Amino acid sequence: MAGLADSGSNPDVDLLYDINGLAKDAPHWFDRVMEFVGEWGLLLVMVLLVLWCWWNVRRRGGDEAASSVAALIWAPLAAGVAVLVNVPIRGFVERPRPFVDHEGLEVLIGGKSDYSFVSDHSTLMMAMGVGLFVANRKFGLVGIGLALLGGFCRIYMGVHYPTDVVGGFALGTAVVLLLSPLATALLTPVVRAVERSGRVGWVVRADRSRGGGGKVLPGSRRDVDPAERDLAA
Repeated sequence: MAGLADSGSNPDVDLLYDINGLAKDAPHWFDRVMEFVGEWGLLLVMVLLVLWCWWNVRRRGGDEAASSVAALIWAPLAAGVAVLVNVPIRGFVERPRPFVDHEGLEVLIGGKSDYSFVSDHSTLMMAMGVGLFVANRKFGLVGIGLALLGGFCRIYMGVHYPTDVVGGFALGTAVVLLLSPLATALLTPVVRAVERSGRVGWVVRADRSRGGGGKVLPGSRRDVDPAERDLAA
């Protein structure tokens, strides 16, 4: 199973040449930008997106804060698990990089001597994007969009076939969704314990009141209906 696409008549190879051919017509500076974006830039943006989502979740607080933070923790963990699952898959398929079997490709980055199927970058990015979607749909849609862009960049750079990228998307999504119930069940109690901590509870919720755990006591000023407060004034 050394290769999944062995001839130029294969649609996988045709699409590879079509997308990678854009790099030949693009300015040199644009190719350098795509090289950075496809190799490291989008991964960095994805990490920042996860942190931004966490900041919004903890600031909003509420009863669902712990479960949302647990889901966010699962996103990078799932990405790591998916990449580990990919190790035996790559060893079994043993598909060479596209530039090994096909001439005329514009390869934007060197040093890629490992196997091609499935794409680690695509697996990692989509796992984090879908993990984000489980925690927060708005941020998750952005994360999935970044993953799709990342997959395009890998083909543009000449280091992966389109099916490598699609396989990575499928693997990352499957790991997140299949293991999410178990991961959430294990992580949520831990996050709730952190939430109750007086020292590190801010990691989960920013609206916790000292000593009261954020709960409103009956009869307190916070328990008074706003309309009644206006009448009293």
